[in-house]
Amino acid sequence: MMTNLFSVFDPSTTILNLSLNWLSTFLGILLIPTSYWLLPNRFQVIWSNILLTLHKEFKTLLGPSGHNGSTLMFISLFSLIMFNNFLGLFPYIFTSTSHLTLTLTLAFPLWLSFMLYGWINHTQHMFAHLVPQGTPPVLMPFMVCIETISNVIRPGTLAVRLTANMIAGHLLLTLLGNTGPMTTNYIILSIILTTQIALLVLESAVAIIQSYVFAVLSTLYSSEVN
Repeated sequence: MMTNLFSVFDPSTTILNLSLNWLSTFLGILLIPTSYWLLPNRFQVIWSNILLTLHKEFKTLLGPSGHNGSTLMFISLFSLIMFNNFLGLFPYIFTSTSHLTLTLTLAFPLWLSFMLYGWINHTQHMFAHLVPQGTPPVLMPFMVCIETISNVIRPGTLAVRLTANMIAGHLLLTLLGNTGPMTTNYIILSIILTTQIALLVLESAVAIIQSYVFAVLSTLYSSEVN
């Protein structure tokens, strides 16, 4: 019996006094196609097409001023988050993306590096971003405050959005999973099972969408400082 609903997100579970839960973050590496085959299989072809599509998408978002090879960073970010989101849907695998420890570790250094690069190399451009074009002179001080606050909270919103979406879906699946064994009515049990399958499909979609949103927003923040 689960004593606490949030214990499924507890990272302190130990095996032989070793906290091995965070190793699930690196399990996605096992799913990446290896380059040791002479002829590519279907999985490699599909994955290559996905990466090429993402590269074109991020290249468009970065614009002509984007640095060559910078899309590789955002594609890697997308892959890491997506693999972790998917692996968290399997039983007994720790979902590292449901913790701010990981999501903030990804979001904050990215945002900080963009800000430092922008303010050091394009100072006038960054100041111009604080006051949107066409703002009346009376509202300019307020717009500077609003834009500054929205800039500062960006890493927090990136991290919390991903964490909250992962926690919400997993909590619903856990609640329905705990209700099933206590149900004696077969009709209610079939409804719970159908709902769980539908939720699992929805969570699979959320796993892809949230990793894509995280990568796209990071790309947009990067394009703003160029």
